[in-house]
Amino acid sequence: MRYGLLGLHDARPHARLGARSLSLSFSVSVSVSLLALALAPACGDSSVDTDGGTAASVTDPSAGPGTSSNTDAQTGGDTSGQTSSPTSGQTGGSTTTTATGSGTTDTPGTTTSGTTDTPGTTTSATTDGPGTSTGEPVCPQGEIVCEDGVELVCDGMGGFESETDCDSECADGLGCVLCIPGEGTCDGDSLTLCNDQGDGYEETTCDGLQGLSCDPDAGACVGACAPQVLGLNYIGCDYYATVLPQHDSYNGGQHQYAITVSNTTGDPAEITVTRGANTVTTDTVAPDSVKVINLPWINDTTKTQGPSKLVVDGSYRVRSTRPVTVYQYNPLSATTTNDASILLPVNAWTPNYLVAAWKQWGGYPGFYTVVAREDGTTVNVTPSATGSQVQAGGGIAANGTGAAMLNEGDALVVYSSNGDLTGTLVNADKPVEVFGGHKCTQVPPGACDHLEDNMFPIEALAKDYIVAPTAQYPNINLKKPHVVKVIATEADTQLVFEPDQGVNTTLANPGDFVEINNTTNDFRVSSEKKIMVALFMVGQSGNTGESDPAMVIVAPTEQFRTDYLVHASTTWLSNYVDIIAPDGASVEVDGAVVNSFTPLNAPGYSIAHVPLSNNGDGNHTITSNQKVGISVYGVQSYGSYWYPGGLDLNLIPQ
Repeated sequence: MRYGLLGLHDARPHARLGARSLSLSFSVSVSVSLLALALAPACGDSSVDTDGGTAASVTDPSAGPGTSSNTDAQTGGDTSGQTSSPTSGQTGGSTTTTATGSGTTDTPGTTTSGTTDTPGTTTSATTDGPGTSTGEPVCPQGEIVCEDGVELVCDGMGGFESETDCDSECADGLGCVLCIPGEGTCDGDSLTLCNDQGDGYEETTCDGLQGLSCDPDAGACVGACAPQVLGLNYIGCDYYATVLPQHDSYNGGQHQYAITVSNTTGDPAEITVTRGANTVTTDTVAPDSVKVINLPWINDTTKTQGPSKLVVDGSYRVRSTRPVTVYQYNPLSATTTNDASILLPVNAWTPNYLVAAWKQWGGYPGFYTVVAREDGTTVNVTPSATGSQVQAGGGIAANGTGAAMLNEGDALVVYSSNGDLTGTLVNADKPVEVFGGHKCTQVPPGACDHLEDNMFPIEALAKDYIVAPTAQYPNINLKKPHVVKVIATEADTQLVFEPDQGVNTTLANPGDFVEINNTTNDFRVSSEKKIMVALFMVGQSGNTGESDPAMVIVAPTEQFRTDYLVHASTTWLSNYVDIIAPDGASVEVDGAVVNSFTPLNAPGYSIAHVPLSNNGDGNHTITSNQKVGISVYGVQSYGSYWYPGGLDLNLIPQ
């Protein structure tokens, strides 16, 4: 943000500054009379708010001293508030503006928005006298702005503490730099891009497997899959699918690990799956359709119960020439132990995550898995109070602390030796992906079942969540019990439950969590600090309908969307989408209006449990005139999966 000078606060000579201040971002377009030439330009917007119009005084060089005229001729419109001769409060000249609408002429020496000040001048701020203004901010002390290749450091009083001629470039907020951050040049499909600090360049290739090419005019990679086009959500063109720890009887043979790729566009999407330098498979997904792609199990990331390890090329990279959504099933077909995860595209990854998992059970460990997208990624982990018992390996010590260096596509798999890895903090020096879950556990009551889900970056977490149980099968009118974990990202986190849930509401440390067991309650949970919420579906042994344990990370209300494309595997007995919507929202699933909403205890919100047909290809659309949150799940006898159907991943300040 740039600022203009405010009056004559800085008494030091600024021979350059008067000329430069007019082009600062908050510059003022002022008609200057001979009486006002001694004043420095005022800080303010060049617009005057006159009935929604935009006004700008323009000095006519042909006019006499103290006179300005409108250089933008207006005919046939409302000219009230436009004057061509002196009016009350104007002496020695006349002032007109380019706006259409009614303005107000005030008395000499006073100005309000849309009014005329001292003869021949117009501003948008109230002026209390020479050198003062109460209408616009002053450039904060120490802020750096640039003008004509000169670094200017604001003094907080309308002037500048210093000015430096830059040898190369000048960037606002940074000052003198080697290059302007974000600017690039092309050499074929190679892009040389100035880094965020402006002190060097990054070399990259515009990836043809994502349909990208280098545009020399834009100095950037362009195409439907360019990051600036995709935005921050669950739709993208570059993903990493990872085979996570599963019971060793169900991660091979007839049981198939698979991803589903749903094409969100009207053009064919060319899919390339690689592992390290090797191409595993290629495929094409037709417009507005889905393709199930079976992939080999990776034994090093899924079999055995430890120790922790770093698996080179432990993930599959999935690239598309068009935007797609991707989910992974472990395994795909309904069995007695399985789960699924939404995959997040690399353009939405960050370096910071919090782990949700499940405690050690019957000799089977909980886990978290970290995947890198860049060579030389250093990952540091800090255990929570419950996560300090780990099977050492891969750079991680038995107390849960440690660091590992990953290259592109590597996977760090960390197993518990006891306790619960929930709350472990993962921090890297480059963006990463983090999964959490359990190899095979009971969520009492129930049978041993695999749990997994993709963690949302801490930057995308928020302070407000709505929690509601799923429906039972086959009686959809009954609620399915679940376990709720609410996890703190910061120290001294105070939770607010609406209605109260009778549990601890003070979380002293980052990674601390409160657990609500075997509940069918729905409620709102919020905090003044960011939190994370994970749900765990209980098994059917407790006479709670068919299914077994499954896990989902809850999307915060701030990341709700108005449209979703999801996939629900048609191999399951029954699939559902749960929709949490503001009261009165108009929601459609696959084009059919949803009329089955029931109120929640969270004021202003309702929920609908909508069965998804197995007659199609498994793709389903959810649209709404207001932002809604969704989750997708499938059940059978002693089997289930559960994942968030999608969300925005906007960066939310703490």
